[in-house]
Amino acid sequence: MSVIIRDDSGQILLLCKGADSIIYDRLAKNGRRFEEAMTKHLNEYGEAGLRTLVLAYKKLDEAEYSAWNEEFTKAKTSIGGDRDVVLERVSDMMEKDLILVGATAVEDKLQKGVPQCIDKLAQAGLKIWVLTGDKMETAINIGYACSLLRQGMKQICITSVDAAQDSQQATKENILKQITNASQMVKLEKDPHAAFALIIDGKTLSYALEDDTKHQFLNLAVDCASVICCRVSPKQKALVTRLVKEGTGKITLGIGDGANDVGMIQEADIGVGISGAEGMQAVMASDFAVAQFRFLERLLVVHGHWCYKRIAQMICYFFYKNIAFGLTLFYFEVYAGFSGQSVYNDMYMILFNVLLTSLPVIGLGVFEQDVPSDVCLQFPALYQQGPRNLFFDWYRILGWISNGIYTSLVIFFLNVLFFYDQALNSEGKTADLAMLGTSMFTCVIWAVNFQIALTISHFTWIQHVFIWGSIAVWYLSVTLYGELFPDYARYAFRIMQEHLGPAPLFWCSTLLVTTACILPYLAHVAFQRAFKPRDHHIIQEIKYYKRDQKDERMWKRQQTKARQKTKIGFTARVDAKIRNLKGRLQKKQSQMEFTNTQP
Repeated sequence: MSVIIRDDSGQILLLCKGADSIIYDRLAKNGRRFEEAMTKHLNEYGEAGLRTLVLAYKKLDEAEYSAWNEEFTKAKTSIGGDRDVVLERVSDMMEKDLILVGATAVEDKLQKGVPQCIDKLAQAGLKIWVLTGDKMETAINIGYACSLLRQGMKQICITSVDAAQDSQQATKENILKQITNASQMVKLEKDPHAAFALIIDGKTLSYALEDDTKHQFLNLAVDCASVICCRVSPKQKALVTRLVKEGTGKITLGIGDGANDVGMIQEADIGVGISGAEGMQAVMASDFAVAQFRFLERLLVVHGHWCYKRIAQMICYFFYKNIAFGLTLFYFEVYAGFSGQSVYNDMYMILFNVLLTSLPVIGLGVFEQDVPSDVCLQFPALYQQGPRNLFFDWYRILGWISNGIYTSLVIFFLNVLFFYDQALNSEGKTADLAMLGTSMFTCVIWAVNFQIALTISHFTWIQHVFIWGSIAVWYLSVTLYGELFPDYARYAFRIMQEHLGPAPLFWCSTLLVTTACILPYLAHVAFQRAFKPRDHHIIQEIKYYKRDQKDERMWKRQQTKARQKTKIGFTARVDAKIRNLKGRLQKKQSQMEFTNTQP
């Protein structure tokens, strides 16, 4: 980053700040006086965990500045698609032959809860990469502070030596050789608990991201437990994100707090900006905004799990209810010889999706919680139900479609069976088309609303109002509609008050048909919970019977079993220490037994 100023004496100066690896390449021959001492100090600052910047300057004369400013103005006012490239080229013309001035080192402490958040995300099965502009020493220090690195983890550092222009091919071949050797080392590792960390700087990354090497680099990075890319530019952050997104086919999330992170945030599938001292550029470019990094834990582990479950259930239920309703119309057309006569009143069909079945679906999509938020945090492995797509695979989609087809068959044929030759009252009056259609529609409303009531795991009073209120609104609507003038109500004139309401057959058929519609779903749920329960089923049973309060040790064991195996985070660090301690004790015990067996 550079700025051009004019001091009080009229001298024009270019002031520049940036990473040491960038500034050193732009220094003049007579501007490297303090380079060796500066490098030593920067390494010391980096090892202490400080964030460093190098400062340099350059004196300009009027003619040089005027000529450059003319080129810069043309670049700024250009309209073509290569405007950014032209601006960067013109800037590079000025940012050279600099004189080294000094360096800054700033202590930038980790925010509260960062190590705990990373540990929880790792237990949820997420891969975490760090893309930073800090020096390698600073990045490694931060990696240890947030438990991305730990003692005993094998670090793979891929670096490149300073190369002249004519030896770039040799440098690239050397980097490719390092990547190949590292990949071979990872594959030949026989210890299942061994963890590898890949650390690479920005200059080396520029070679690793080229077309003929990026796939080898990606394969190595995916095999490592943690990846730290240091001294990377904003463009490189975006390129790494794109490589992971396109190369693995996984969903990527980018989180940052500064303007340098905007490209990465926009390139990722999900962008999260942290509002704070770095400004609001990252927040304005993101999909979600949080105040601190630690809030990412709740955003993903809690709301990420809930939202996936809600959306999956909501879409499947939409398939179900519209199939259950729509196929009854098709069955009647076949039954009536494709006469074109609808079995339902037009007003019924208008109200179905607009008023009678819309609010329960909204309640499902907004309020559903298969497990409480504290349980999501205690069992972060539940998050993996989303990446594994357990609730929106073809098995589940086809299951809901089959349930809708079954419901439509039951509603149509049972109603036809009940009303075909049965009297509605003691006078021997039988049902006409309007009565059959109203009875079928009543069964549809009961079946689809009762089905969603059985689907919901977490009830609130709002959902009760939506579900049972929708059924009540149906009876109120058909009653009021029947009170209109016969010219408007037509065949539905007083149909509930005078015909169906007083008929026991109508109420019995509604009860029997609704029960028959939900029996297969109840049988499926009972079988699954009894013989093939999922993780959230077990947790729901434990919470329902309050066994988490009666047997806390059992609850802790369940939490330990449910977490994803991870090699980063302080949980992995504790596990590694326990394994090392057990290994030492076993070794010591073996030595004692060997000593006792000696004569």
